[in-house]
Amino acid sequence: MSLIALSGIERVFRLGDSEVHALRRLDLAIGAGEYVAVMGPSGSGKSTLLNLLGLLDRPNAGSYRLEGRDVTTLSAEEQARVRSERIGFVFQSFHLVPRLTAAENVALPMTLAGVPPAERAARVAQALKDYGLENRAGHRPDELSGGQRQRVAIARATIMRPALILADEPTGNLDRATGEEVVRLLEGLNEEGVTLIVVTHDAALGGRARRRLMMEDGALQQDTGSR
Repeated sequence: MSLIALSGIERVFRLGDSEVHALRRLDLAIGAGEYVAVMGPSGSGKSTLLNLLGLLDRPNAGSYRLEGRDVTTLSAEEQARVRSERIGFVFQSFHLVPRLTAAENVALPMTLAGVPPAERAARVAQALKDYGLENRAGHRPDELSGGQRQRVAIARATIMRPALILADEPTGNLDRATGEEVVRLLEGLNEEGVTLIVVTHDAALGGRARRRLMMEDGALQQDTGSR
């Protein structure tokens, strides 16, 4: 069974009197444990697809099954629960909460999910250790380097042990060496069985994925690599 199964997905945005078809009749299946790069020019539908996969947006038509469950029919509250428990996000601009420390940012998904404080503290401590951030636990995002911020973001994205990680240009704001380190962290998670989907303009980063989806004008133009 596919982890992700999209069938006939349409996403239309209205701009004034005109309609923009961001996704057109998209059919796509992604198996558990895959490493997929979504590529294509600006406006091709990459980010719209990522938002739909992450349950940040709903399609106008079609169905999206995640782990066998049609998540397009869920209420906003039910979608939020699935998002917090099964999906991790890593963004180009980190999206950390500025007033929270590194430890508090990592703990946030567990706080929202009602994980007991003692378990929360133990899991945060382990995650900070795993990502080499023990001595940055009490630092706020503006006291961290770009690479440290992205490591905090990855720790936060994976603290709920999700089935799926969605990474949107995860190295876009990082220098090459730091970006390489971040990619290795994400690939290490994939090797442990987490499905990794990376949206990128970077051909070198896209080339590392085992499967590449080329988007153009809201449609899937090419699907290459192993499945």
